[in-house]
Order: sequence, then C-alpha cells, then structure tokens
Amino acid sequence: MPLRIAGLCGVIAPVISLSFIALAIAYTPQFNWFTWALSDLGVHQAALIFNSGLIVGGVLTTIFAIGLMQILRKQVLGFLGTFTLILSTISLCAIGVFPESAGRIHLYVSISFFALLAISLLIIGAAWVRESSQRYLGLYSILTVVVAVIAAWVIPHQGAAIPEIIGVLAASVWAIVLGIKLF
Repeated sequence: MPLRIAGLCGVIAPVISLSFIALAIAYTPQFNWFTWALSDLGVHQAALIFNSGLIVGGVLTTIFAIGLMQILRKQVLGFLGTFTLILSTISLCAIGVFPESAGRIHLYVSISFFALLAISLLIIGAAWVRESSQRYLGLYSILTVVVAVIAAWVIPHQGAAIPEIIGVLAASVWAIVLGIKLF
C-alpha cells in the first residue's frame, strides 16, 4: 500500500469520524456531555449517523495503521505497536456494528478500543524513542496518551462522553500529524 494513501487516511479518518459524531449530537438534542457516553448516540435518533461514522473511521484508520506498520515493521516494538493499533481500529468498527442495544459485547469492544489505542500509542512511542532519528515522534506519541489520561482524570464528569472525546481528540491530532508525515 502506498504510504501517501495511508497518510491521507490518517488525516481524513478523524475528520470524518468527528464530523459524524458532531452531526449525531446535533440530531440528538437530549445529548448531555456530562451524563452520557458517546455510545448513547448509537441507539437514539441519530444512531445510523453515529455508528456509520465509527465504522468508516475505523476502516480508514486501519489503512493508516497498515501504512505505519510498513515503516515500523522492522522493529519488534514497532510491529507490535502497529498491530495493536490495527486491533484498536477493528474494535472501533465493532462499536458501530454492536451498539449499546447489542448488549454486553458493546461494553467489551468499547473498552478494547480505548485500551488498545492507548497501549498502541505507548508501544509505538517506545519504538520511536529507541530510534534516535525519530525520538521526537516517540515522545509525542507517549505524551499524547499521558496528556489525554490526565485531562480525562481532572475534567469533571459523571458520564463517559468527556473522557471519551478527550481520548478521541488526542488520538485524532496524533493521527493527523502522523498522516501528514506519511503523506
């Protein structure tokens, strides 16, 4: 796969996913950032918009992750990190395929997405830190996770939407920056 296509997917996947989330919020007037989870949007009037955005975003991010894997596959940590990122993107698609109305599986794929995403960025970061020419990308990847976790911890909330959007925004910026680099 050409790295330019992967890079383009790294840039447009977050834009598409976040646009679909914003559109779903606009069509769900009862949505509350402080008491809801983003996944609640997947079972209300804008369910098709929300769930489709996650699936399309997950597929595009998988293409991006495969491009990253081409660059990092020679290192064990790089391969492991990008493979974990691919598992995370599959989980993102699964959130759209298995909304809250699907039962307990939704909880499992949601937790898997966020956990695997954070783990993948940490492993990819460690791989790049070990490669002196890419150390800044490694530190950036690790800091992305650290800052998102701290922000999600300190910003008051009762529901899951705020920590979820913080994680999504942090990962989106990371993907856009790396997507531009691949492009």
